[in-house]
Amino acid sequence: MTVDVGSPAPDFELKDQHGTPVKLSDHRGKKVVLIFYPLAFSGVCHGELCALRDEFVARAPKDVQVLTVSVDSVFTHRAWADQEGYTFPLLSDFWPHGEVARAYGVFDEEKGIATRGTFVIDGEGVVRWSVVNPIPQARDIAEYLKVLADLS
Repeated sequence: MTVDVGSPAPDFELKDQHGTPVKLSDHRGKKVVLIFYPLAFSGVCHGELCALRDEFVARAPKDVQVLTVSVDSVFTHRAWADQEGYTFPLLSDFWPHGEVARAYGVFDEEKGIATRGTFVIDGEGVVRWSVVNPIPQARDIAEYLKVLADLS
């Protein structure tokens, strides 16, 4: 079961593609768009993260932090970020395997990967919106901007 809208977002600390620890609670005061995706270098994930890079990050309000999470290793994330020019954090939920995805209710136990869950978290650390798509179905990145505008 996913984290309910109106509930506190589970805090976590994961390493980004550079090996730097990133803690959700360190972003208090900002809105966070937390995006879980199945695997780096896969087709739908590639399209979604490129849309984040090309369409969302530049248009998002300045008080918004994008954090993406998958079960891939830090090394995989670094290679993918370098290849694609992703400058937002790609966080590794590698070990304990899928622990953060489980905390948010978006871990597929059978496949061992996260589903496509997105959570918009306000500056107080409360989940204000979420959507979970099946693994093969891409999300609508433009919807994130609409949601953030409604929170302002």
